[in-house]
Amino acid sequence: MTGPLPTVALVGNPNAGKSSLFNALTGARQKIANYPGVTVERKAGHASFADGRPLALVDLPGSYSLTPSSPDEAVTRDVVLGRQAGETRPDALIVVVDAANLDNHLCFALELIALGLPTVIALNMVDLAERDGLTLDPDRLARELGVPVVPTVAVRRRGIAELLAAVDAAVQAGRAQGEPQPPAAAPSDAALHQRARALARAAILAETPVRRWTQRIDAIILHPVAGFLILLALMFVMFQAVYAWSEAPIGWIENGIAALQGAATAALPDGFVRGLIVEGLLAGVGAVVVFLPQILILFLFILLLEASGYMTRAAFLMDGLMAKVGLSGRGFIPLLSSFACAVPGIMATRSISDEKDRLTTILIAPLMTCSARLPVYTLIIGVFIPNRGVAGTPIGMQGLVLFGLYVAGIVGALVVAFVLRRTVVRGSAAGFMMEMPRYQWPRLRDVAIGLWQRAWIFLRRAGTIIAMTTVVLWLLLTFPQAPADSDVRQVDYSIAGRIASGLEVAVRPIGFNHDIALALIPAMAAREVAVSAMATANAIDADDDEEAVAQSLGERLQGRWSLATALAFLAWFVFAPQCISTIAITRRETNGWKWPLFMVGYLFALAYAAAGITYWTAVAFGLG
Repeated sequence: MTGPLPTVALVGNPNAGKSSLFNALTGARQKIANYPGVTVERKAGHASFADGRPLALVDLPGSYSLTPSSPDEAVTRDVVLGRQAGETRPDALIVVVDAANLDNHLCFALELIALGLPTVIALNMVDLAERDGLTLDPDRLARELGVPVVPTVAVRRRGIAELLAAVDAAVQAGRAQGEPQPPAAAPSDAALHQRARALARAAILAETPVRRWTQRIDAIILHPVAGFLILLALMFVMFQAVYAWSEAPIGWIENGIAALQGAATAALPDGFVRGLIVEGLLAGVGAVVVFLPQILILFLFILLLEASGYMTRAAFLMDGLMAKVGLSGRGFIPLLSSFACAVPGIMATRSISDEKDRLTTILIAPLMTCSARLPVYTLIIGVFIPNRGVAGTPIGMQGLVLFGLYVAGIVGALVVAFVLRRTVVRGSAAGFMMEMPRYQWPRLRDVAIGLWQRAWIFLRRAGTIIAMTTVVLWLLLTFPQAPADSDVRQVDYSIAGRIASGLEVAVRPIGFNHDIALALIPAMAAREVAVSAMATANAIDADDDEEAVAQSLGERLQGRWSLATALAFLAWFVFAPQCISTIAITRRETNGWKWPLFMVGYLFALAYAAAGITYWTAVAFGLG
């Protein structure tokens, strides 16, 4: 064959083994740079046909479609269509598909074949497919597609010679044919998916019962109606378990903290040090630590669902709903991470290529109900919501309210995203595709490690941020000392009490009292500090009354708060951005103070409005 050096492009979905195949073909003969005008990596190299003739290879960025949703996918489209500046249109394509995920990968392959360029299919990772009990018929697939199909195992260099021979024949046939003529109209996405599924079924000679059962389960789990109902049911069971399973261990921790307080009171003389330890550290930090069982139960469910392969399917289900409000499914994982903590969730938005989509996800991440809210929720729910079934059913009322708070945060986030994408962050949702992992039994060791990590993070937080904030608050609550003959409570007479009295004027219209006003300011360090703040104030207010000190925080609140106030407090915490770390990471990820200040402003406005509406409605129904 004579003529110019042929250029062949490697194209395929992400995770198809494309880079491994490129390395196997080129070896060390590679050059890496960026495409002109974009920060997208360009990998080029040289290979040789069997007779020594050279060919140029270009490894294009992984893509799911010729309709781009990221700069990487736009480059892939432009190269194969001959539109990319400084890049000639390839003479042929090597389309790399994962043998174990034919129905997903063949969609893009069909789009590329329709362009009319000489094409060879590299049926990669056939060894892994065979290991999973999947037997394929490459010849049948080649007849159905109308292009050569070569089985390969790139990491072991299997099928490389056969692949190069097929590419050589395709290039020669293409040069003899002349300029390719693509079809006038591109097939619809639905038609592509239908055709891809039919081709995959035709090419499969044998598969294990596990694969067949996976497909049958997915038909239910991924159903737009049944699947969503299953997701809601799993969340509902999760929150019921948070209360039903945690009662005993919470009691053990409470008894342990009470014993420590008693021991410290007996061992230490009355004075500054005893007050700091008993009323400050043990009362404040202990009030937060007791909620560790509930946090671990919540994360037990999350870890089990992740390890089983269900969470990716939940992301797929949520993608349709998120698209309606202007978000892509790429934002689901960062938002899911925000249920643990908004900080890693916001950092995870770096995987979102569209800047407006990423910014919107950052701005709504604090609305996901993070684990720091759980101590506040469980304290107030445990005190003011009856521990009984709903309408005579086994469904616990407390778990139902907790479930409702999580749903309120999610719905609030979707509504805010809808508004933002049509106003200050105007734009439409980017496309999103994902591959479903196989179902598998969670490894108990991995789950145990995950739970230990969550417990350690929580306890470390309790021992640092919460402890330090509690000590500062105790000092502000202790000084100056109220006169011995004064009727004014020490909590009210202190520096913190006077600050709270000033703030109370602003929050009294929405039903908040002096206790809440006192808790709001230190809670800016971390949301759970609101609980330790109230516990510390309760301990100081009890003074030397051992009976009052022994009285639980919940019992004290029940006598001083109305149900309307408690519900308003819960509504406030659904929206309020009470976490300095979240504000700081938002500033870092957005490179300025504009968007963090905007986020704080709109969240406080939502919190105030939600608390007010909740309080006024509750009072109207006689709950004030």
